[in-house]
Amino acid sequence: MSFDENQAGSSDWTPSAWRARPAMHIPDDYPDTAALTAIERELSSYPPLVFAGEVRKLRERLAAVEKGEAFLLQGGDCAESFKEFHPNNIRDTFRVLLQMAVALTFGAGAPVVKVGRIAGQFAKPRSAPTETRDDVTLPSYRGDNINGMEFEPAARTPDPQRLLKAYGQAAATLNLIRAFARGGYASLSNVHRWNLEFVAGDRQSDRYRALADKISEALTFMRACGVTGEKVPSLNETDFFTSHEALLLGYEEAMTRVDSTTGGWYDTSAHMIWIGDRTRQPDGAHVEFCRGVENPIGVKCGPSLNPDELLRLLDILNPGNARGRIVLIARFGANNVADGLPPLVRAVTRAGRNVVWSSDPMHGNTIKTGVGVKTRRFDSILAEVDAFFSVCRSEGAHPGGVHFEMTGQNVTECLGGSDEVTERDLNSRYHTHCDPRLNASQALELAFILADRLKIVASDG
Repeated sequence: MSFDENQAGSSDWTPSAWRARPAMHIPDDYPDTAALTAIERELSSYPPLVFAGEVRKLRERLAAVEKGEAFLLQGGDCAESFKEFHPNNIRDTFRVLLQMAVALTFGAGAPVVKVGRIAGQFAKPRSAPTETRDDVTLPSYRGDNINGMEFEPAARTPDPQRLLKAYGQAAATLNLIRAFARGGYASLSNVHRWNLEFVAGDRQSDRYRALADKISEALTFMRACGVTGEKVPSLNETDFFTSHEALLLGYEEAMTRVDSTTGGWYDTSAHMIWIGDRTRQPDGAHVEFCRGVENPIGVKCGPSLNPDELLRLLDILNPGNARGRIVLIARFGANNVADGLPPLVRAVTRAGRNVVWSSDPMHGNTIKTGVGVKTRRFDSILAEVDAFFSVCRSEGAHPGGVHFEMTGQNVTECLGGSDEVTERDLNSRYHTHCDPRLNASQALELAFILADRLKIVASDG
């Protein structure tokens, strides 16, 4: 079957069907549930943030990734915040992803599918529903579309009005991204201008500049041969897609619409949504919601997932085995991936399931440092990606993508990399609202290393 056939849901599925299932990590302590219902009803009348045709285009691209004809780059904020919402921050994250994609394209010799964790990545599951400080216990911070970070009762109380602000921020973010992607900023002729000021002068900047010189020379040659951006639009613009974890299902339900062209249901909050490692219960609310929409669905695969359960999830989420529908995102930790991932890859491969295999080397490598903050080591992130590539190749699967938490800001949240962030540096620019992110230099360094790995995969293929 092709990627664009309506086979996600069944005739008895509705966007509200998830409400009859057990729902994990969705707050149930809104003081005024009637106000929450009213806000969700209001959102259901708002314009879609993305469109069904764009979603189908992403599924086409992911189908190519499955076949080894493209590579998936997914990256962005751990959790977007209202406080850091600024056009410069959006631009900087966008252009780091452009830089990474250029490096990966050279390595893979194939197109890179760019998917941002942006324009909707607000809510986060938490390990505990409450937080205690100095004998005071309050609800945990769950993301800016639910409550606030400040440790005081009013901020930590879930507020449905935050959903409207999240929608507005997502709409504005998408508007700016579309302008960047289609308005000339993403043109390869600007490849030199994408270097961030604070990265200038470091090893990654120098390597990127050398790569940009090669691209500029190639463009000059192509123009001399009559190949211009007017004739080949992909030289002047790019496709950029959005994604987030489909955690707050009331919001996702409100954004789900029937496509007038195909009659299928689409979650118009993002092009791609994913189910987290903590919410992928086959009989749970999140799987029930995601099975009915036509969007590509990511599934986080961690140490607690066994092969039989994974195959059951694929039966539910992709009963027609359509291409471009499922992205399996491995997140085991550097020390666990070599043992935990092979049984899953083996089972999926033997069953003939069409999936994209992607590596999330961030979530399994979070540690607590002596200075009292969470961080991740660059070497551990790289080790998990290397192990992921090795497992996929040994099991006859295509290592199709990577999934990073990163930012274009000059933060010091992850240790190591060529800029040698140390524990002493962490508190100087530690801005994340949730988990630590790679900064631009670290993200670009990883992209260059991955490009070298992809050259090996390409030569073996």
